[in-house]
Amino acid sequence: MKKNLDKIVDLEKYPIHDLQSPKIKKIIEKCKSELKNDSCSVIPNFILPNSLEVMRKELEQQLDEVYMSKESINAYLYAKDDLSLPKDHPKRIFMNRYNGYLNSDCFAEDSEMKFLYETEELLKFVSACLGISPIYRWADPLACHAYNVMEPDGILPWHFDSCEFTLSLMIQKPERGGIFEYCPNIREPGNERFDEVRKVLDGDRSKVKQLELKPGDLQIFKGRFTMHRVTKIIGKTSRYMCIPAYVLDPWRVNTPEHSKAIYGKVLPIHIERNKARSDGLTD
Repeated sequence: MKKNLDKIVDLEKYPIHDLQSPKIKKIIEKCKSELKNDSCSVIPNFILPNSLEVMRKELEQQLDEVYMSKESINAYLYAKDDLSLPKDHPKRIFMNRYNGYLNSDCFAEDSEMKFLYETEELLKFVSACLGISPIYRWADPLACHAYNVMEPDGILPWHFDSCEFTLSLMIQKPERGGIFEYCPNIREPGNERFDEVRKVLDGDRSKVKQLELKPGDLQIFKGRFTMHRVTKIIGKTSRYMCIPAYVLDPWRVNTPEHSKAIYGKVLPIHIERNKARSDGLTD
């Protein structure tokens, strides 16, 4: 069955297919300002209810393929300790993680989410909101538009993303918990700001902001430069989120270590493209 964007996105409220329309220009300016100041912007009820239900069913039909992992990691998504660093260095502060992913390569060809991610309309809209062009869909075949699954007691500790920009699409909300917390622009290319990172890891909440997404909401987020986490899931309902990703470098993918830890496997592309990042940040 042929898919249409107007059956997925509320184009009446958010005409992303016509970036010259006054309505969408106003939304883009709002997003651009929020992303500049806060590294984050939310567009409520972006996905239509029927499409949201399709996405939820897509995921639930493949829950047995979700790679779940419980491990202790640092904010840079590494599980291995570096004994050459001081004991209080952020790279040596480890936190419990319990969550999982339905990898992008598991998605059916006619997947609703895969179709949305591959539309030029969404790519160009996100680019306009960021005020950055060009941006590219992520070349990582496992992570480019994965579903994130957090079961009861699941937790995602403080971390930075490997890709510059992430969309978060809430599919199913837990009964309680699962709150997104973030520290806007805590690092920048060439400047890790380890002291600021350590303060947050030590419990300083002066720069921490909270965001409670609702099903259908779209969040645009600068995840590589903003440390963030998801609080513990409480109750019996899992938290489902899709996280389509965009990058500045069309060649870049996850490191083999990250791919193995987070997505459960390493593909040849992760080994072939395992080069130092140009932004000088820990990956």
